[in-house]
Amino acid sequence: MREISYADLSELAGHLRSVLADKAQRRPDKSPFILLYAFNGTGKTRLSTAFKDLGKVADENGEVQSRDTLYFNAFTEDLFSWDNDLENDEHRTLKLNPASNFFVGLNELEIENRIRPLLDRYADFDFKINFAFDERTGKITSAEVTFSREILSGEGDDARTDEVDGIKISRGEENIFIWCFFLAILQLALDGAEAYKWVEHVYIDDPISSLDEHNAIVVGNHLVQLYREAQRPIRTVVSTHHALFFNVLHYELKSHVGRPLQHILKRDRRTGGYLLAEQTGDTPQFYHVTALADLWLVAQGGQAKTFHFNILRTILEKTALFLGHHHFSACIKDAADDADGILHQRFVDLLSHGKYSMYEPTEMGDDTNEYFLTILRGFVERHPFNRELLPEPAADTETT
Repeated sequence: MREISYADLSELAGHLRSVLADKAQRRPDKSPFILLYAFNGTGKTRLSTAFKDLGKVADENGEVQSRDTLYFNAFTEDLFSWDNDLENDEHRTLKLNPASNFFVGLNELEIENRIRPLLDRYADFDFKINFAFDERTGKITSAEVTFSREILSGEGDDARTDEVDGIKISRGEENIFIWCFFLAILQLALDGAEAYKWVEHVYIDDPISSLDEHNAIVVGNHLVQLYREAQRPIRTVVSTHHALFFNVLHYELKSHVGRPLQHILKRDRRTGGYLLAEQTGDTPQFYHVTALADLWLVAQGGQAKTFHFNILRTILEKTALFLGHHHFSACIKDAADDADGILHQRFVDLLSHGKYSMYEPTEMGDDTNEYFLTILRGFVERHPFNRELLPEPAADTETT
């Protein structure tokens, strides 16, 4: 597997843009695609930001005058915020940031009618978007979403369905709604809507962070369907840590849009940069072994950061799935200080969640680092991995 090293994410993003441009020139009627597979903590989200930033054009004062990338990543959620009506606890709304180009012109594009059929595939709640406008300019000054759900009450002849307004949907439902909101905007861009003619690139990073097996298939199929029906081609990058989602996109794109360019992204421990390795198959199924070797090297060198718990958890989950276990905790070795296995599982659970662990290379405290090493070493000792890939550190020798 040929690997190419890049000094930083900006250089890597520039390479991806160049590759997409070359492919678009050779097949101008097709949307060129790049699929990237990488574990959480590798830098996928930061890469999407670097990719987006390269498409901005600023004036001499640093003000952005134009951009060319429609993106979906963890920061897309920041364009939506809850007003929980703490005073009355009745009218809960999800507010949109009207200053973002993400929402430009939506009031004129019947966005509700575009989101609803997409959302109906995933959820059982309904919504309404309320816009407020500047009377002079006609621009959106504020926008908020209210949610409702039909509730069945009573039994037999007394059964009835009531619509409950102003509900607060769950975090998972909110993620699905935002994803469908993005899909509706992507559809507008692919259809050539005037408000989104500026979109020349699309970057999608892990559309739903905790896809189950069913949704991985549905979301992948649904996404490619939009490109199958596109009125104009758009250069697109999709990055994910989910092997099944990668697999679904591989086959759907290959069958209906065109064979995607596929790569595995990982950190270059020698230079501190990034490695991009070509992936020719449909599933990056053995990448967890390489990731384990990298994680072992980092741990032995005393360079583990909090985000490495993300990588450790992914390796545990993949191993558990391969061995037929229902939970990754089955792969954690029993320890004297954790006879029932709960403590070490909790460490992995807690430290593999939270945005801090993915975006900030925070040093581990001594106690946390000790638990990390204990869990990792116990995992390696318990499973028969090739120890040539996981060498012990060289013993110190005294010289006289």
